[in-house]
Amino acid sequence: MSRPASTRADLPPLSALERRAAGGLAAIFALRMLGLFMILPVFALYAHDLAGATPLLVGLAIGAYGLTQALLQIPFGLLSDRIGRKPVIYGGLMLFALGSVIAALADSIQWVIIGRALQGSGAVAAAIIALTADLTRESVRTRALAVIGISVALSFAAALVLAPVLGELIGVSGIFWLTGALALLGMGLLARVVPSPGRSATHRDAEPVPDQLAGVLADRTLLRLDAGIFLLHLTMVSLFVVLPLSLAEAGLAGAAHWQVYLPVVLAAIVLMVPFIIAAERAGRVRGVLVGSAAALAAALLGFAVAPANLWLLAALLTVMFTVFNLLEAVLPSLVSKAAGAGAKGTAMGVFASAQFTGAFLGGLLGGLAHERFGPEAVYLVGAGAALVWLAVAWTLRPPGQLASHLLPLGELPATALPTLRERLLAVPGVEEAVIAVDEGVAHLKVDNRRIDWARLTATAAEV
Repeated sequence: MSRPASTRADLPPLSALERRAAGGLAAIFALRMLGLFMILPVFALYAHDLAGATPLLVGLAIGAYGLTQALLQIPFGLLSDRIGRKPVIYGGLMLFALGSVIAALADSIQWVIIGRALQGSGAVAAAIIALTADLTRESVRTRALAVIGISVALSFAAALVLAPVLGELIGVSGIFWLTGALALLGMGLLARVVPSPGRSATHRDAEPVPDQLAGVLADRTLLRLDAGIFLLHLTMVSLFVVLPLSLAEAGLAGAAHWQVYLPVVLAAIVLMVPFIIAAERAGRVRGVLVGSAAALAAALLGFAVAPANLWLLAALLTVMFTVFNLLEAVLPSLVSKAAGAGAKGTAMGVFASAQFTGAFLGGLLGGLAHERFGPEAVYLVGAGAALVWLAVAWTLRPPGQLASHLLPLGELPATALPTLRERLLAVPGVEEAVIAVDEGVAHLKVDNRRIDWARLTATAAEV
């Protein structure tokens, strides 16, 4: 059996154009998500200045972006296949900027909700990922997309640290003006930094394909993973309906909340690493998922009964963010492994829609619980969601250790098609194969422990 051809030393570097594309698109994605996230740590503190503000409507304002994002991200991705990636991204950023302006000018909570919903309607995630796929080779695409994923995590961390200071300096309306400016900056990056693709094509590894939706929605493993990200974001967004109030009650001024968030975020990044290693390398995925759900439920129950003590709140928040960062890394990896050959893009699209739906319901249910039963009830809502996730994780059968692999084929002669799939499946270690004639590639699921890379390469060369 041959040595794998895709060891780290053999991976081709990104070209200058690919680095420019990945960096520019990651920056655009991060600027947009920073704008969405920056309201989370501060809105509950300042919303009482708005006419008509109630706890329910405050929660709805916090989570409203999730509903429109969930509804529109797949349709906008499909629209980008028809009219081009950049027009859709420009349009989405314009909607985001418009929503930011409406929220900045709002003198009532209802107009903030409208502005936040408009921000979410600029759902450009799928179009950005598709454009990344257009501008990168199959051999480096995973790394380019990973840059975008990292940028989102960094934008969340940055929002937690920056928002409390900005809230004190420029107020919530100023933050909305700033997010509008970030959208315009994103448009400038799209125009000046991101290259235009020679052509756009459907990439089944990176974007949804309509005829695959039914199969993805019928897959029980994928549905459990979708439930996991849904419940995780429901829990996290509901937390921010009352967490700023709890920190203030513990004696920490709003402008100083970053003094809790910064060390907590840094500690959570360090603490999650051994659990990721246990899940990805030691084969303890189910144990990590079950343990994370139990820790999440325990932390939220702790918030509900804990006295207003900053050290205790910081400790509980460290557990929360460690679990959040851990699952944000592990769950997408599991979706990639569980998705059938050629269905990864569709599976990830559904997964992202579940995530944003959870964010919307987190704000809505958190606001409702706060209004009806008080702040402790919001933490209990999150604990209940975590217990549901515990039950789902307990029944989850982790997907096998199969990796997705794109095999370039070039232009395929018609005579090669009838037998090509069977020949690929005959290669040791190839478990699934889907031939995408329009892409000029084969989407494979391979067992890296058994794959005969030399034979696979030879089979492709014979086409």
